[in-house]
Amino acid sequence: MDWRKLTQVVYIGSLSITLSASTPVVNVAFSCTSSDCEILQSEQLQQQAQSITVKVLSADFLGSGILLRKQGSVYTVLTNAHVLQAGDRPYRIQTPDGNIYAANLPRGLNFGKNDLALLQFQSTSNIYSVASLGSSPAVGDEVFVAGFPVAEEGKGFVFTIGKVLLVLSKPLEGGYQLGYTNNLEKGMSGGPLLNRRGEVVGVNGMQAYPLWDAPSVFQDGMEADEGLHKMIVRLSWAVPIWADSGHSCQIKLKHERITRFHLGDKQGARFTKSC
Repeated sequence: MDWRKLTQVVYIGSLSITLSASTPVVNVAFSCTSSDCEILQSEQLQQQAQSITVKVLSADFLGSGILLRKQGSVYTVLTNAHVLQAGDRPYRIQTPDGNIYAANLPRGLNFGKNDLALLQFQSTSNIYSVASLGSSPAVGDEVFVAGFPVAEEGKGFVFTIGKVLLVLSKPLEGGYQLGYTNNLEKGMSGGPLLNRRGEVVGVNGMQAYPLWDAPSVFQDGMEADEGLHKMIVRLSWAVPIWADSGHSCQIKLKHERITRFHLGDKQGARFTKSC
């Protein structure tokens, strides 16, 4: 087991988290030792993606999630808010080894208008991989999506390859800013969008060709013009994650040591938790 000290500020939508605690990272068939991390082969990428992707459950299967962080015996899972809204509490997490854990919503967090949510579960006997986080991709970059389609489609874990075709200058409703060609199926919302290094760069959540051709609306309330809208509906979408530095305050989460949260994003949105 490799112990890494994570100190970068990581932007997840408008909420930014500094993963400052020592986090155990279980390597899966590869090792990254610097910023010049080896570009992973597809099989290694799939293994890495599968090791950090979980199922989110209530009474039934709801969607996918990402093992974001481990502190002590407590794991934090990142998913979409709409995944949790599809079911009622209590929530559960099914880990890659098939174990199922009771999951709780951390108190005092607010992702604002972004389609994101966190769950936490405790495992004292099993150790799981957690995500490595990377910078937001550029147009033309190869990306990979992972998740669990709904059971009736007869599939287990799905991993697909595609490319980023749109990076919007401002987010759509829900915080969606990265448009890519990978196919997202129902149930894959909340799963990771990864780069060639196996780093998570976004949270999948919006499928191409929605059933209702409603206008594409940005978070500021403006509608995309018709040309851009036609491009948007042809792509799958993720809420981006990227790293940056900045001032932070301290917020204590239930069952965790103090974790740092950056308060501003690149467009001036602010997380309203008092410091």
